[in-house]
Amino acid sequence: MKEYAPENIRNVAVVGHQESGKTILSEALLFAAGAINRLGKIEDGNTTMDAAPEEIDRKISIQSALAFCEHNGVKINIVDTPGYEDFVGEVLCALDVVEGAIVPIRSDAGVEVGTEKVWGYIGERGLSAILVVNKLDKEHADFDRCVDQAKEAFGGKVRVFQLPIGQGDGFKGIVDLVTNKAYEFSRDGKGEAKEIGIPDDIKDQAESLRKELMETAAEADEAHMEKYLETESLDQEEFLSGLRAGVATGDVYPVYCASSLLNMGSMLILDAIANFMPSPAQKPKAIEDKEMKAESSGAPAAYVFKNATDSHVGDMLFIRVYSGSLAAGDDLYNVSRNTGERLGQLYAVQGKHREEVSRLSAGDIGAVVKLKSTKILDTLANKGSGVKFEPTALPGPSIFAAISSATKGDEDKVGTGLNRLQDEDPTFHVRMDAETRQTLISGQGELHLEVVVGRLKARFGVDVNLDKPRIPYRETIKKSAEAQGKYKKQTGGRGQYGDVHVKLEPLPRGGDFEFVDGIVGGVVPGKFIPAVEKGIVGAMKEGVVAGYPVVDIK
Repeated sequence: MKEYAPENIRNVAVVGHQESGKTILSEALLFAAGAINRLGKIEDGNTTMDAAPEEIDRKISIQSALAFCEHNGVKINIVDTPGYEDFVGEVLCALDVVEGAIVPIRSDAGVEVGTEKVWGYIGERGLSAILVVNKLDKEHADFDRCVDQAKEAFGGKVRVFQLPIGQGDGFKGIVDLVTNKAYEFSRDGKGEAKEIGIPDDIKDQAESLRKELMETAAEADEAHMEKYLETESLDQEEFLSGLRAGVATGDVYPVYCASSLLNMGSMLILDAIANFMPSPAQKPKAIEDKEMKAESSGAPAAYVFKNATDSHVGDMLFIRVYSGSLAAGDDLYNVSRNTGERLGQLYAVQGKHREEVSRLSAGDIGAVVKLKSTKILDTLANKGSGVKFEPTALPGPSIFAAISSATKGDEDKVGTGLNRLQDEDPTFHVRMDAETRQTLISGQGELHLEVVVGRLKARFGVDVNLDKPRIPYRETIKKSAEAQGKYKKQTGGRGQYGDVHVKLEPLPRGGDFEFVDGIVGGVVPGKFIPAVEKGIVGAMKEGVVAGYPVVDIK
């Protein structure tokens, strides 16, 4: 596979609400670009991106997936992400290694909660974004309503770049306002299109919206604005450069049309990614108060954003190269863990398939195997370079469960499996609660933990039980009390005898424990006092009411 200069690479993540068509849109883009030879379907379990057994069974995306294609001399790396909130970590890690996002919106549902959430993540990172009103072949499709909701939710930067010709069963084509051309598509999934005239019923709307785009393009450059004010027009190259500048800076969010399932509009979206999305060369990586330019001649620096287990090569780490180039056998330094690493084989990844490559250059995304210490969120660079990328900020757990082996003797296998899964997914956590003596797992939701249990069964061959975590309660006393205890034991000779008087008093919350020796005048030899304290402390560990530790007592 040939290498691409940073200015000829586009990195995009496909993000949005669940069931908005992200995976099929990714599939359609790959098919339209000729990267795959058939258009897979979720129902058939044969898409390029959803290749894990649990994804095929559940018919949803559970983890992010990487694929690439070439379009008009540009390499487009596509990271397809899950829509369910349980797997938000995959979304956040993906957005941290791209310059742009593709956000599908269901034509029959409009802007949904998941769409608004990912839009917040996009804004926090200053990414460029293209909105795609998807599934326009569906009943109750309403393009105008989707655009109105997008403008209301995301502001006045939203601009219509395309209009649909028909909707629902009548959806048959697209008017591209950038080229001022209309296309009619076949509905057989091949994506074939023929150019037609702009239909009369939307011609006025198309002219009005194109004029808006012309004004938007003029605003991007002072010279363009002067020309536009004089002539009310820009030539096509000026028009494109103005729109390109607006999208790259996040001042313009284009709206496109599609039916990914029928492969309608995919080629035009590829055009938009290649023409308008910023390249790595246009968006240097910020590191503290400096910027790292995407230059293949620079010092090597890469960030690990995903860990996946491959049955043939073991742990496969997905990396974004920000500077320099990486080759198999290179010696680098794991800045995050202060250890050296020698790179194994490098791969360009196409969903579940991979292609070995000799080098990954600045701006590109790929995978590496056989690293001994490196994990997800780590930085690889030269030793002493001072380069360390900020790890992706991930949410804390929202749900906990106690896990135990269903079969006696499998405890070690369960522990090994849980630790491996924790290495792959930084939003999944495992810990032992010393007080309740339970192994606790935590994640982003019930579905998240269900998937973990499924992976334990499929990959490590163990069945487990999930229970509610026991709450580590504490016991205390509410008022003062006194007690006496006697001990007598005759074992021959002098025997043993003890008579202990104890007074208990409550302490304020957080007072813990206080032991006072109230013996006066040496009535009881001091060597016996520690044994009394030891006995009290021992009794406090298990409590007297429900077996919980006793606290806040004198």
